[in-house]
Amino acid sequence: MTTYSVSASQLTEGTAVFVRGKLAFARLARLIEGKELAASDQRRVNNGMNPVGKPHTTATITEAEVQLADPGHPTLAEQFVAERCYTSKRNPDSGANYSIDSRGSSLPMIVIPSDKDDGTYDQDTSGQELAQGLDVTLVLRVYKPKNFSNRGLALDQVIVHEQPRYYNVGVDANELRARGIVLNSPLRAVQASEARPATDAQHESIGSEIEDGLSFPAPQPAAGPAADPWQVPVQKAVVDPAAPTAPEETIEEKLARLQAENERLKDAGSAVGAGPWGNAGQAPQAGITYEG
Repeated sequence: MTTYSVSASQLTEGTAVFVRGKLAFARLARLIEGKELAASDQRRVNNGMNPVGKPHTTATITEAEVQLADPGHPTLAEQFVAERCYTSKRNPDSGANYSIDSRGSSLPMIVIPSDKDDGTYDQDTSGQELAQGLDVTLVLRVYKPKNFSNRGLALDQVIVHEQPRYYNVGVDANELRARGIVLNSPLRAVQASEARPATDAQHESIGSEIEDGLSFPAPQPAAGPAADPWQVPVQKAVVDPAAPTAPEETIEEKLARLQAENERLKDAGSAVGAGPWGNAGQAPQAGITYEG
């Protein structure tokens, strides 16, 4: 069992420690939580490690070296971190390794070289995970957890000392630029949960289906029979639900209406109705007639 000269209870809150190395693995852009946390903790237990138990971010560096503020007088926090660097059993040639699981809901700030190339730095707000092998410095901060007497270490910042590369985002932006494709902003891997489902109208629009790696037009809804150009379309009556409804006819009113219509039909025996000759519906006899 490893013995240490400095314990967590000896550390001072707010003290910072800088550890530089090559990034071997990191999860900094979003928390490890929920089902992912449960799976991660189970793997740790299977490997003989203690579970983290809370949402966290994580980082592991190789060739780790504590950057002493005063090389002649290392602080207790710097000694504490240096003593907890280790040699990897799987990769013993990677030099001293250092790992941190930073509990809490805050993400560490990532700092990258400025585009001005003047030695200054900017905050990386791309939301992407840093790629393996980057030259980085982990900035650790000593804090006191609630309800615990010992101190803990939180990962506050990650300083990148070269042009950033990102994990699993496809072709490098420089490769795209060499082919005349210039991105306005860095690409970001999209999680399946972020994708917006298509609406019914989108499903009905023209698309494509994939079969054995080939793209074919998607089948569309069958069109209805062609309309007869000589057929007058039937207009459906539109009923206004707000309009008042006519009162229902009584039997007496209906008989009176039918009788009145019958009387009118007597004067409409022909298409011309009652003419000027007195006999309704009858045309004048053939020949010439005079009035006078």
